[in-house]
Amino acid sequence: MLTFEDATGLFIKAARNIGLVTHPESWLNTRSLEREFNCTCHTGTCDVEQQSSCVVSFSWGVLDTALSTDGTTGVCEFFHEIEDDCDHLHTSAIPPLVLELSYSLALHGASLSEETLLSLSQLVKLQASEQSRRTIETRPGITMILRDNRLYPEVLNLQQRVEIPIWHPLGMRGLHEEQPMPSESVLIQVNDGEVESVILPDDPHPEEWLPQVMVEVCQDITQVLVALEASIVSNTSDPQNNIA
Repeated sequence: MLTFEDATGLFIKAARNIGLVTHPESWLNTRSLEREFNCTCHTGTCDVEQQSSCVVSFSWGVLDTALSTDGTTGVCEFFHEIEDDCDHLHTSAIPPLVLELSYSLALHGASLSEETLLSLSQLVKLQASEQSRRTIETRPGITMILRDNRLYPEVLNLQQRVEIPIWHPLGMRGLHEEQPMPSESVLIQVNDGEVESVILPDDPHPEEWLPQVMVEVCQDITQVLVALEASIVSNTSDPQNNIA
């Protein structure tokens, strides 16, 4: 069993253990009735304005609560009465826990050419992707500011997405679906007396393996933060990158 408080606590503990400074907050979305978590992470001290930071966020809905309480049978109970041969008990199409990672680094209106900004965005995307083991998507961006009738880059942004199949019927094996592993099965009688083999869903027990997954996510965050700052320093320190 895993609760919203367990998931948030595991992330905060993992982040602090590897040296990240965390500023967590959570609330209830009164419209969707989802629990929402938001945590700003950074290295160093809190009074350094130029350092990069990452905002980690995820939502916890009523389906997550049902799955946390009753496991795979919670999927069935969420929609209807439990039936032994229901497809809900044997499906792999269960929504994962989605972590949205939003990185930012202030550029403070540095005078950079369009070519430099494009090169910087591509470099950051490449380096962030190389440093991330868990992310499935990386999208860079630049926030501009209007000053003296001219646009200047203000913030370098990077969006990443991590999907953790906490409620996958195959448990931790669901993280590596490309490597099929044997599961227990039973024979049931179907129409016309035929016998069919049905795979039994495993009890995922995410509380056993999620702590290590959260550690890996936080390690990725630390490495991307370092890569972000290194990319900015190397591109803004070269005078040829500046425009008059």
